[in-house]
Amino acid sequence: MVRLKTPGFSKTMLVLGMLFLYLPMVVLIVYSFNASRLVSVWAGFSTKWYGALFANEQILSAVWMSLRIAFYSASMAVCLGTLCAFVITRFKKMRGRTLLSSMITAPLVMPEVITGLSLLLLFVQMAQTIGWPTDRGMATIWIAHTTFCSAYVAVVVSARLQEVDRSIEEAAMDLGCTPLKTFFVITLPVIAPALVSGWLLAFTLSLDDLVIASFVSGPGATTLPMVVFSSVRMGVSPEINALATLIILSVSLIAFIAWYLMRRAERKRQ
Repeated sequence: MVRLKTPGFSKTMLVLGMLFLYLPMVVLIVYSFNASRLVSVWAGFSTKWYGALFANEQILSAVWMSLRIAFYSASMAVCLGTLCAFVITRFKKMRGRTLLSSMITAPLVMPEVITGLSLLLLFVQMAQTIGWPTDRGMATIWIAHTTFCSAYVAVVVSARLQEVDRSIEEAAMDLGCTPLKTFFVITLPVIAPALVSGWLLAFTLSLDDLVIASFVSGPGATTLPMVVFSSVRMGVSPEINALATLIILSVSLIAFIAWYLMRRAERKRQ
């Protein structure tokens, strides 16, 4: 008699965990092709909601604004976060280093409601004092997102800077390189993977933010999470299902391309 091998505890929990994470996404993708407007009622296969999505100017403008804000915020956060990480890791005897490190990492543990409210009060006070910003919009959201994204970039880059071999930098400076040239020629290529990781993390956080953007945005600036949240409050729309499906497919495609390039690079090394 052939005994069937029962799956172990680890495999069972892995399968249950994967189902818990990805089964709701599968259901969402299936119902994005539902012909009925009612999400809970299946009325046949249809792609009309994708056409309605691309005809919805409010969602499309929100997507474009969110992508622009996320790109600008991630780029600025990488610049500021890298500078902060360099100061924290290289100037260990600097007076106030502990205070600077605490202030940089504070947004990581600060509730988003507090961060959004404090930034709102800051912008209101600045408008009364110096006359800028005259109204809250894309610029204020960009500044707010850069503020909390820089903390995440600083943590990622500082962890990589602590592992950099300082002897290489010292050798370059002994051979005549200035500290600035050493940073761009030696240090920057070494920490480039951390910069890319920090940029992607900041881009994702900015694209996903709802709470802070709700505080610092105005009538003329609406991000994608704000549009989705306002739409879901009145009932889940099939257009939102179609939008979520496209986002899931885009992220999956990017992840697959990254995995393929990594496997290809590993094969070349072998």
